[in-house]
Amino acid sequence: MSRIASKFEQLRAAGRKALIPFITAGDPHPALTVPLMHVLAESGADIIELGVPFSDPMADGPTVQRASERALKHGVSLRRVLQLVTEFRRQDGETPVVLMGYANPIEAYGGGAFVGAARNAGVDGVLVVDYPPEEGAQFAAKLKVAGLDPIFLLAPTSTEERYAQVARMGGGYIYYVSLKGVTGAGHLDHAQVAERIPLIRARVGMPVGVGFGIRDADSARRIAAVADAVVIGSRIIEEMEGASEGEAVSRVAAFVRGIRAAMDETVSAEGVTR
Repeated sequence: MSRIASKFEQLRAAGRKALIPFITAGDPHPALTVPLMHVLAESGADIIELGVPFSDPMADGPTVQRASERALKHGVSLRRVLQLVTEFRRQDGETPVVLMGYANPIEAYGGGAFVGAARNAGVDGVLVVDYPPEEGAQFAAKLKVAGLDPIFLLAPTSTEERYAQVARMGGGYIYYVSLKGVTGAGHLDHAQVAERIPLIRARVGMPVGVGFGIRDADSARRIAAVADAVVIGSRIIEEMEGASEGEAVSRVAAFVRGIRAAMDETVSAEGVTR
């Protein structure tokens, strides 16, 4: 069983939901990435999504785009991202790490070589935004052979055929894009999410995490009441943008602790696990 699957089993048994924060590797500085990963885990993160910097992140809004630009200015490549995961694993062998990014850096690295390097670094799952099931079957199969989870996106516009493809090829969890837009958008439709999550769960047979548009404790609380995981990224990056390098880690820790507390309060109050 993968670290991701094991984590969701532990959470179900405890009646809790997964908190999955996102940061971009190398932002605001490469030296802060591993400390940020550790403080995320210490502050209540169950799984860490680590963004691979890319020059044209088409699914990301301005906030994550700026994070990628800062990381690229520091020379953070896919190879460097894997080195950072290796460094993180020296102290943390438990927290699942998912790399989230785009196909171009993986193609440049070499798909097979990347899978082996990711496994050796201690990566647990990979989400490639522009590898839809129609184009990512071989890559997903390589990940599974290596014991890594291929994580796919679903959206409000996804079809029954797409559900079936993702159920067949995916692993770990499903990332449900909660709105028709880019990361960081502020028009999350909680009612639509609440209606869609049970359908997705029934079709794909995996935990469902919701991201894009979760901005604060209230939105995290409401999503935690219906989904298996809450994914939050742009708002964390904004916390760092508003802080000095010396304050970035502590600002992120305080913000994530607040999100974790809100999620736990909701589940405790409702007495449900999904």
